[in-house]
Amino acid sequence: MYEKFKQSWLSNLKGDSLAGIVVALALIPEAIAFSIIAGVDPKVGLYASFAICVIIAFTGGRSGMISGATGAMALLMITLVKDHGLEYLLAATLLTGVLQIIAGYLRLADLMRFVSRSVVTGFVNALAILIFMSQLPELTDVTWHVYAMTLAGLAIIYGFPYVPVIGKAIPSPLVCIVVLTVVYMVTGMEIRSVGDMGELPDTLPVFLWPNVPLNFETLMIILPYSIMLTVVGLLESMMTATIIDDLTDTKSDKSRECKGQGVANIGAGLIGGMAGCAMIGQSVINIKSGGRRRTSSLIAGVVLLLMVVFLADWVSQIPMAALVAVMIMVAIGTFSWESIRDLKKHPMSTNFVMVATVVATVGTHNLAIGVFVGVLLAAMFFANKVGNIMYIGSKELEAGKEREYQVVGQVFFASSERFLAAFDFKESIDKVTINLSKAHFWDITAVQALDRVVIKFRREGTEVELVGLSEASATVVDRYAVHNDPEAVEKLMGGH
Repeated sequence: MYEKFKQSWLSNLKGDSLAGIVVALALIPEAIAFSIIAGVDPKVGLYASFAICVIIAFTGGRSGMISGATGAMALLMITLVKDHGLEYLLAATLLTGVLQIIAGYLRLADLMRFVSRSVVTGFVNALAILIFMSQLPELTDVTWHVYAMTLAGLAIIYGFPYVPVIGKAIPSPLVCIVVLTVVYMVTGMEIRSVGDMGELPDTLPVFLWPNVPLNFETLMIILPYSIMLTVVGLLESMMTATIIDDLTDTKSDKSRECKGQGVANIGAGLIGGMAGCAMIGQSVINIKSGGRRRTSSLIAGVVLLLMVVFLADWVSQIPMAALVAVMIMVAIGTFSWESIRDLKKHPMSTNFVMVATVVATVGTHNLAIGVFVGVLLAAMFFANKVGNIMYIGSKELEAGKEREYQVVGQVFFASSERFLAAFDFKESIDKVTINLSKAHFWDITAVQALDRVVIKFRREGTEVELVGLSEASATVVDRYAVHNDPEAVEKLMGGH
């Protein structure tokens, strides 16, 4: 037990501590910005990020992953807050947590296996683009000082690791934030700082039960929003977990992560926070800064709260340019540059799925829509590819009397038309044998295609014999085939 605890919490204490501090600094402006997007007070996002970070450290299924208030979730809250207010948002957050716990026990995370690698790559690239685009307002209509500070920050981030001895010991994003904050405070230059984004909370969070009527009407108001928050939250969390799995070459427990996210959202809702999920940007910052264990998430949450409550005067002095530099680093590090080079090597269908996922996600700013488009296209391309891997050959066993057709491959909705077209129904012959020993029938569409073949041959006066059906195919065919039922035959063929 102690060894497991040590591995999960203490085996990378220095790296996790420094990474947690960097993540906490990066969480502050984002939590405030996402609160503004949702139309609520900045402390709602800050309290949510604190609660989710701390709770997920204990309940989550992916070490090193950071969760908190996110833009994808905030976008879904706008209408609810506008029409019904903060209290209903808190109630929706609690219900979201419950639904996510249920999803965890139902092992809905297993559905991630249907998301192809090209969709994940498109998702990663889209997030990198969105992260970069989210920084553009801070770089638009500003003085040259902002550009100078941002470039200086990037120079520190990418140059500091080459400094002997300390370059590898201290995370360069942390150095960037500290150095640029000192420069800002010493020079007094007129640029935006964290304090300009909103008022920071000055008290610790307290238990807060949503002040809404506990009735069916309230449930009908919050349920649609909670379902959307649940789907988007789990989708982003599972995608982020997959990315961190790749970055760290380790595995995660996706079902536990679902349940952990649910518990964390319930905790956030009970202290006045909004619903959240895994954060790709902060998770990459954490990994790049040396965070690997649960300790980094715990420290990030605790340091975040301590800084905004007790060190608000100092935190408010952090120039936004420093955080913009950090987020640009995240965007560059998140983007899969290999995918650009692989465009020449990968099949056109794979490239199309990846690009479509990027375009749909960036165009709608909605993760769920982007992933849905990618998964749908990948499924269509796959079905088309498998449908084309089917061969039907024939040989004459006895001249003018008997012919055998050999079916090889998968027969389902995408290949049923090719299956039908392979038979010559007008040939004058006494008997046809259809050898299905190397074929597999998957669905009702395939069975109906087989029915049509048998019926058409019989209408031409040809005897038909089916041989070689595997046990799995026979189960489907015996259950749904109608070629031996005269009434059903007439209905199937539509009188033709």
